[in-house]
Amino acid sequence: MLAPRPEAWVLDWLFDEGSLTRRLTGISHNHFSVTPLFEGWQPLRPDECGALDLAEGSEGWVREVYLRGHGEPWVFARSVAARSALQGDGLHMDELGSRSLGELLFCDRAFQRRAIEVCHYPEAWLPADVRTAQLWGRRSRFDRGALSVLVAEVFLPRLWTVARANPENR
Repeated sequence: MLAPRPEAWVLDWLFDEGSLTRRLTGISHNHFSVTPLFEGWQPLRPDECGALDLAEGSEGWVREVYLRGHGEPWVFARSVAARSALQGDGLHMDELGSRSLGELLFCDRAFQRRAIEVCHYPEAWLPADVRTAQLWGRRSRFDRGALSVLVAEVFLPRLWTVARANPENR
């Protein structure tokens, strides 16, 4: 059974090509923060290898974070890049800490964003504390020369509550 099509204002969030960090900073009235959950080298999932044109089982840097508004998790984000492409490129994903990768990607004009893909993010891929079915997510690939970074963002229910209550921020 197909999930119902999201409302127009939800689609606007899902397909917005601007910086999600900037949009969340605005809707939170500058009460935005990033909480790292995991950062490290690991084998990438088969779908990630496919999206990055890598051989299945390739190792990459994985960064999972919560993007928070007023201390509440609004978005779960997972960013990955191949080890081979990161080494010697100058993008130090391992040094971001609580800084936003998205802001870095949008400030470096050399990065080109590919098409945004939208889907219901698989529940099993989410952190245990936010696992719930039917969460809308999106991902896109950012390319700069030989480096490609795949960024997936899953919109959590609290963000929709805040956005729905503030029509001017939709």
